Amino acid sequence: MNYLLSEEQKMVEIMVEKFAREEIAPQARANQAQEIFPAEIIKKAGALGLMGIAYPAEYGGSGMDYISYMLAIEQISRYCASTGVIISAHSSLCIDPIYRFGSEEQKQKYLPSLCKGEKIGCFALTEPAAGSDAGGLKTVAVLANDHWVLNGVKNFISNACEAEVAVIMALTEPAQKTRGISAFIVEKGTPGFSIGKKEHKLGIGACSTAELIFEDCAIPKANLLGEINKGFKIAMITLDGGRLGIASQALGIARAALEDACKYAKEREQFNQPIANFQAIQWMIADMCTEYEAAWLLTYRASLLKDKGVNYSKEAAMAKLKASETASFCANKAMQIHGGYGYTKEFDVERYLRDAKITEIYEGTSEIMRAIIAGACLK
Repeated sequence: MNYLLSEEQKMVEIMVEKFAREEIAPQARANQAQEIFPAEIIKKAGALGLMGIAYPAEYGGSGMDYISYMLAIEQISRYCASTGVIISAHSSLCIDPIYRFGSEEQKQKYLPSLCKGEKIGCFALTEPAAGSDAGGLKTVAVLANDHWVLNGVKNFISNACEAEVAVIMALTEPAQKTRGISAFIVEKGTPGFSIGKKEHKLGIGACSTAELIFEDCAIPKANLLGEINKGFKIAMITLDGGRLGIASQALGIARAALEDACKYAKEREQFNQPIANFQAIQWMIADMCTEYEAAWLLTYRASLLKDKGVNYSKEAAMAKLKASETASFCANKAMQIHGGYGYTKEFDVERYLRDAKITEIYEGTSEIMRAIIAGACLK
């Protein structure tokens, strides 16, 4: 589908694929198994401009478009889905709301180090009692003189252990529920801010997922992000972009599964011929290819709309829904084509299957995506 890309976008894709193949792929399996955060890889990604690819050069970014970002996350996730989501959560969920809603002072303070990958960012909305129901927050922020004081617990936060800058959602008017949520920027090392339980997950092991705990955590009044009580809107707009990052991650997983399945089918022989000659295998590969390309086009369309500055909430939900379910579908078919070998850690398809499942859950489950799409259709 290169015919849809500009020459600059093609160059980004080629450059990132080479970086991912040479630098990321050799460490992917070990980092996943041992839950090792790829710190050196992230530094190199920052040096290449991949940590702030879609943000202006004046803030330390690469000044490229969102389609380039989509292509970069896909290529990285093709070799390591953990690294893909580390960069996606950092860029889509932390940098984006600061860039979009932050004051000029906040942008100048935080964006250059984030866009260059010198600092890692995270985004904290989810809580033990507030998953799909984002309005069920319990974390509160109370204004005391010239400080906001935060109390509460966030969980399932990607990049939690490494993040030095966190965008936090908290209730400033609890009685107003979603209309009483505000967004804040909290720095690592702030007294009262600590990392809680780290999760040990089925997949994406190299990306840390943990609790963020706030116990009388005092932050400057100036760290309010955007307008007071407008945090829910900030969160929903941020998640639209985040869903494109996850859709791109899912595309990378699906593509890797398809490529590995084709390679194995041509090499593996049964009944004195490559299994690629069998119609049952061909049909699985045909279905994988069709689903992948459909998901790619939906993600491309949503990214194009974001670049044009028009509403793309429904399109982002469609892209995320299709791409995430396609990742699981392709990984499952790839394992079937590999047979018993696919169930072993000798081949990467078992990792693809484990990594794919979370794309159907985080940043909005498939059920929530369907609710968003249906709501837009039924307006």
